[in-house]
Amino acid sequence: MSEQFDAIVVGMGPGGETVAQTLMDAGRRVAVVEKELIGGECPYWACMPSKTLLRPVEARAETSRVAGVSTPALDWTMIRDYRDVIVGHLDDSSRVAAYRNDGATVVKGEGKLAGPGELSVNGDRLQARDIILSTGSRQAWPRIDGLEEVPVWTNREATNLTDIPARVLLIGGSAVGIELATFLSRMGSSVTMLERGPRLLMREVPELGERALSALGGVDVRLDCRAQVVRRDGTDTVAELDDGTSVRVDVIVLASGRIPNSDLDLKTVDVSTGPHGEVPTDDHCRVTDGLWAVGDLTGVAMFTHTAMYQGRVVADNLLGRPHTANYLGIPRVVFSEPEIAAVGLTADAARRQGFDVATSQVELPEVIHRPETYETKPRGTLGLVADRRRRTLVGVWAIAPQVGEWIHTGALAIRAQLPVDILVDGIAQFPTFNEAYYAAASALRL
Repeated sequence: MSEQFDAIVVGMGPGGETVAQTLMDAGRRVAVVEKELIGGECPYWACMPSKTLLRPVEARAETSRVAGVSTPALDWTMIRDYRDVIVGHLDDSSRVAAYRNDGATVVKGEGKLAGPGELSVNGDRLQARDIILSTGSRQAWPRIDGLEEVPVWTNREATNLTDIPARVLLIGGSAVGIELATFLSRMGSSVTMLERGPRLLMREVPELGERALSALGGVDVRLDCRAQVVRRDGTDTVAELDDGTSVRVDVIVLASGRIPNSDLDLKTVDVSTGPHGEVPTDDHCRVTDGLWAVGDLTGVAMFTHTAMYQGRVVADNLLGRPHTANYLGIPRVVFSEPEIAAVGLTADAARRQGFDVATSQVELPEVIHRPETYETKPRGTLGLVADRRRRTLVGVWAIAPQVGEWIHTGALAIRAQLPVDILVDGIAQFPTFNEAYYAAASALRL
């Protein structure tokens, strides 16, 4: 069978869905191809279930810091049941029906490129003027002897767990690792975290790594440490570490990075992947004539919000609205307790790029009143990185309650290249955490 479409979307994660729905709304004939669940990783195994699981332990921790509020108990059965509602019980039938009702052809299967404008799936050939690749990424497995022979969870098993394990070895100290360590430890697991680098959150400013470490009270964090060999010993998994110690656990949880799903027969369209398996694109998210890519597959800022943005870029270009991708000011948030957020460049990265760097750092309880109305032990830090020549922000970082919401002031300032003078002259609602930007901007020596 061979069918002709205006566009074929391969992989229906957030980026693919954004492209498909926009094109369908514009009256284009669209086929969507997905080998697993319509919606992709985010709603079923990543962002949505992880934040749903984190919210109860966050709320419990918050009440312990509020005057006159009793600390509530955690009910794992109720938490798990609500998580199952959020992930739709891993059933995408309603999404499939919705797309078909809107006029899309939905094909379940693994799509492979078969030449320019052609896709092979389930033995059939689909043809289109434009093909959009949105196949996402998967867990990268570290090289550890014996890892294939012991119980191992990726984010998929960890966010859809049925029972809380007693003992966990968590490999990786970036955002996913910190979030999973926060959830599991506060649900009662004994968690050992391994980070091969000298600090957590290696890509962020050192202060955030240090603050993240302090926030993970109760987690045994081993820095500059790797697992060399793992093995079964009865019902235990034993990990031999390169610091000469060993750890006995029930399960190993991987939070050690992701790699693009680029096994798409790209050779049929004369395209090669980049050094990390990513599919290279131009500044319109175009791979080559009639072929586009969005999301983790591109290797660009591998977040759900980036994928959705790239989806809008592609859809605009296909609909005759020229749109150049601009990746300036993409926020990065760790939903720990308290939350951690950053956007733009660290001071070191800014210097390497030739900026004349000025920095400031303020402790929120010393400069604004919202922390003391929010909790009895007020906390929080905000740091800014600015370019003296242009008098604009190039980086923002913070650790504080709800910073995932108010980091966007910094993100907008960076993206719009707002002068620091505008932040200093701004008027924020009192009392809010956002007021801290005035204090931090005023402290910059420009």
